[in-house]
Amino acid sequence: QVQLVESGGGLVQPGGSLRLSCAASGSIFRFYAVGWYRQAPGNQREMVAQLYSDSGSGTKYAEFVKGRFTISRDIAENLVYLQMNSLQLEDTAAYYCGADLTNRGPRFWGQGTQVTVSS
Repeated sequence: QVQLVESGGGLVQPGGSLRLSCAASGSIFRFYAVGWYRQAPGNQREMVAQLYSDSGSGTKYAEFVKGRFTISRDIAENLVYLQMNSLQLEDTAAYYCGADLTNRGPRFWGQGTQVTVSS
């Protein structure tokens, strides 16, 4: 049973920062990849950032967050973070932590945390 619990969302002004956390049940090393995804009302869920357990812990970012967001992990604490800087109105969405057991799935999801960017 895989459990992912997100935290750290909230209301922030444009240009502000937030750090999201995802707590995984058990070692995050067992996942092929962990990542952050987001979904705004009326939109499909989209990838924000991914971190791979192999290949030297490579990362992948969506173009719209490059240079602003950083994904990282704390292996000892089984935590995955998303540091979000220079937040924009368009970043408003529910943010979800996702973990891929293998490169062909399955993907497990957390319950999500709301990020609202508003002046």
